[in-house]
Amino acid sequence: MDFAWGGAIALVTIVLVARFSTKLGLAAPLVLVVVGVVFSLIPGTPPIEVEPEWILVGVLPPLLYSAAVTVPIMDMRRNLKAITSLSVVLVMVSTAISGFVLYLVFPDLELAPAFALGAVISPPDAVAATSVGKRLGLPPRLVAVLEGEGLVNDATALVLLRTAIAAAATTVTFWGVLGDFLLAVAVAIGVGLVIGYLAVTVRSRLHNPVLTTVVSFAVPFLAYLPAEHFRASGVLSVVIAGLVTGHRGAKLLSAQDRISERLNWRTIQFVLENGVFLLLGVELKPLVEAVQEDQLGVGSAVLIGLLATVVLIVVRVLFMIPLIAMLRRDTRRAERQGSRLESMADRMNQMEASDERIRARLAHGRRFIARRQADLDFATSQGLAWRGGAVLAWAGMRGVITLAAAQTLPRDLPYRPQLILVAFTVAVVTLLLHGSTLPAVIKRLRLRGTDADAHREELASLLDEITEAGLAAISDEALSAADEEVDAKVLKRVRGEAQLRVAAARQAETDETYTQYRALRRRALDAERGVLLEARSIGARSSEVLAEAQTLLDQEESRLWQNPGH
Repeated sequence: MDFAWGGAIALVTIVLVARFSTKLGLAAPLVLVVVGVVFSLIPGTPPIEVEPEWILVGVLPPLLYSAAVTVPIMDMRRNLKAITSLSVVLVMVSTAISGFVLYLVFPDLELAPAFALGAVISPPDAVAATSVGKRLGLPPRLVAVLEGEGLVNDATALVLLRTAIAAAATTVTFWGVLGDFLLAVAVAIGVGLVIGYLAVTVRSRLHNPVLTTVVSFAVPFLAYLPAEHFRASGVLSVVIAGLVTGHRGAKLLSAQDRISERLNWRTIQFVLENGVFLLLGVELKPLVEAVQEDQLGVGSAVLIGLLATVVLIVVRVLFMIPLIAMLRRDTRRAERQGSRLESMADRMNQMEASDERIRARLAHGRRFIARRQADLDFATSQGLAWRGGAVLAWAGMRGVITLAAAQTLPRDLPYRPQLILVAFTVAVVTLLLHGSTLPAVIKRLRLRGTDADAHREELASLLDEITEAGLAAISDEALSAADEEVDAKVLKRVRGEAQLRVAAARQAETDETYTQYRALRRRALDAERGVLLEARSIGARSSEVLAEAQTLLDQEESRLWQNPGH
């Protein structure tokens, strides 16, 4: 009963904080940490401790899946170098440097446990950073890099943590650690791909939004548990499964399935994200009490946590210098390649062939060049400059993984309560410091996202393109070729609504006619969706515009096929 009361109070608190935090100009996760700390300090409040396995197994997989399923693969592919550098290389460097500093500071602490704590405090949690960034209108590429880093860096940190804990119990070699890491990544990617493909295939054949949603709830655990069983990264497996689901679902799942999934997983993500931040604050009291029972006091542990925070901030800032220099060099290289690729595209467009196989190869080549041109246009128009690098450098907030992973440290480890308090200090300080100052940093740097008018015009342009394909599918010529008799009023209505949708972006029937109307509109929607998927594959449009257009098509298709009897 106490657990039920606690859960109900937590949900109400989360909703109230989320509702009113925007008026305070703060991100909800930051306010929830403070609320949790205040609640834990109220006299008579019972200590609240959650088993770390509940978070690592019960919370982390659905939380990462809910984020991954909405991230376009196109954004991950285009930002792969930045995301890999931040989520793999930076986490390794941060683990090594912070771990060595902790080894020097803590008396009688061996190197392997110090590296284990370094792995715990190294991965940033991008939830609060992306929340602030989206609210203040950061450029889409910066948000995509932060989201990608937050998805992948947890896997790197947990693999390093597991390796460091193993090293504390036995002897390991560098090549053994590297081999285990690469094997864990390869197996995780394989499991994630298999589960993602199978899940979408099964769900596409259920033809029931409720059933497909229930299956989707099992996907994160189906990806996580087998990977962990094979000593791979369950976290990375979940992320891969989510990315595959989001990508293939746009083609294979029904519009109602996608709408239902988006709403349900957004709700789950909201509750889990904010619930963990609230828990982060609530667990302060029992943590402090555990530290007081040992030799090294609370004050010393907090000071060491502050030192570790400074080290992590300095490492991240210094790491951004070569990273941004490398990305700027890629931008200059893309500008040089753009002209050569344009001339290649012109020559290929002039080629003609009578043989069907050669025509197919030419079409494939033109599509490849168009995709490459879109990638180069993205690299030149949305290159990451030094101001963007400054935002990335100041977005190193810690959170969910730091809290959960710290509590998985072996119970017989020397200074275990102090080490957990150090991790807690790093998480709280970075959340409050970066979270409260990041808006000012963004405003000071005068970073702006896509212009509202340009965004609206790009959306209208894409809708023009897909609407043209839809109208062609129900043109007089197409209907004559299909030898179909269509009511003129129904046809006029279908065509008119398609055109009204484009106009809106820029600024009681009988059963027989309604069935005919729905069939014609569905034919147009199928053609429109084909063009949309092709645009997504090529990448000539921004992912935000593609997502908005996908939502509009899903909403219209869902409305057309909604049946009160089912």
